[in-house]
Amino acid sequence: MTIIGTPLSPFATRVMLLGSGELGKEVLIALQRLGVETIAVDRYADAPGQQVAHHARTITMSDPAALKALIEAEKPDLVVPEIEAIATHMLQELEDAGVVRVIPTARAARLTMDREGIRRLAAETLGVPTSPYKFCDSLVELQAAIDGHDKDKDKDKGEKGIGYPCIVKPVMSSSGKGQSKIDGPADVQKARDYAMAGGRVSHGRVIVEGFIDFDYEITLLTVRARGAAGAVETKFCEPIGHVQVSGDYVESWQPHPMAPAALLKAQQIAEAVTSDLGGQGLFGVELFVKGDEVWFSEVSPRPHDTGMVTMATQWQNEFELHARAILGLPVDTTLKSAGASAVIYGGVDATGIVFDGIADALQVPGSDIRLFGKPESFVKRRMGVALVHAADVDTARSRAKDAASRVKPRKA
Repeated sequence: MTIIGTPLSPFATRVMLLGSGELGKEVLIALQRLGVETIAVDRYADAPGQQVAHHARTITMSDPAALKALIEAEKPDLVVPEIEAIATHMLQELEDAGVVRVIPTARAARLTMDREGIRRLAAETLGVPTSPYKFCDSLVELQAAIDGHDKDKDKDKGEKGIGYPCIVKPVMSSSGKGQSKIDGPADVQKARDYAMAGGRVSHGRVIVEGFIDFDYEITLLTVRARGAAGAVETKFCEPIGHVQVSGDYVESWQPHPMAPAALLKAQQIAEAVTSDLGGQGLFGVELFVKGDEVWFSEVSPRPHDTGMVTMATQWQNEFELHARAILGLPVDTTLKSAGASAVIYGGVDATGIVFDGIADALQVPGSDIRLFGKPESFVKRRMGVALVHAADVDTARSRAKDAASRVKPRKA
C-alpha cells in the first residue's frame, strides 16, 4: 500500500485498530499524520485512542460475531490488532476470504495472542533457545510439571520436571499480568490462582517456565518494512533495557549496552521469529541475556510498552515505525539520543481524576510527559509516562524517575 487517500472521502485509506489504549493512541496519531482515516475499537467507551480517532466503536472484541459484523460494516483497508483479547480465528477467516488484510498477518495475530502458540513456534518449530517450559490445565498438572512426575503426554519441551524456582503465567495476558515466581511447593496454588485472575480471557491453561538466571532482559524492537527495492527488509532499533515489578514494566531505557556477540544472537533470534510470522510492521521481541548467551522469551506483533521510551530517543518512534511499515513506507530506526521512561501510576481508585505537578515535572531537564487520558484510574493502573532524553542512560533514568514522581494524580 503506497497510495494514501483523503480522510473522510470516498478515497480514504481506512485503518481499524482493535484495542485503543495508550499504545494504540500513539499509533492512531502516527497514522493520522500520514493522512489515514482511523477507526478506534475498544471494549469500553472513551478509551485513549477513541479520543483522537476519526471514528470510535465499542464492542467485545473476543466475540467473533460482533467482530465480524463491525469489520464488514466499516470495510477498513487494514485491521491492526493492538491487544490480545481478540477473536483471532475470525480475523483468520476474514483474511482468508479476502475481506480484509490483518497486520502483520492473521496467523501472526493468532499465534502471538497466547503464549502457547508462540512458544511452540519458537522452540519446537524454529529451534531458538528458550527456557524449559510446560503447559498445564490444572493444579495437579502444574505440580506434576514442576516435580517431573508427568508422562509428557503433550510432549512439552524437556523430560525432567521444571523444578524450583520457576515462573507461572497465564497463556494469555498483557503487560505481565498474572505472572509470578514460585520458590517452593507452598507457592504453587497461589501462583495458579493469580494466573487465572490475570488472564485476558477465562482460560484454565497456564505455562510454567524454568527460571533463567539472566544478567538482564531486553526488548528488541524489530521492524519488517519495505526497502528501496520494494522487498520486505528487517531492521532493528537499539536494544531497550527495562525494569519490571510483578511482571509489569515500570521503567525502560535505550540503548541498553550489550556485548557484540550477544547483540548479534539477539538480532538473529528476533529475525528468525518475525520472519516466520511474516507480514509488515513492528514487533516487540523480549529476550533474556547472560553473558553472550541469549534466550527468546516472548514477542508482540505491535508496539511494546517498554518501547514508549522511543518517543524520546529515536527520530522515528515505535508508533511511527509501525504506521509507516504497515502502509508500505520506508522506515528509519536510527537512535537520536539516549533516554529513559518511567511510569506514572494512578495512585487512586476513581473516575475522572486530575493531575497536579505537571509543570514541576517538566522542570526536569530534557523531560516530557504523556498523560493517556484513561477515564478510570486504579492505584496501579498506568495513567501516564515521563520521558527524558539525556547524554547518557544513567542520567536519563534518574531524571525520568524524578519527573514521574513529581506528577501527583488525585481525585477531583
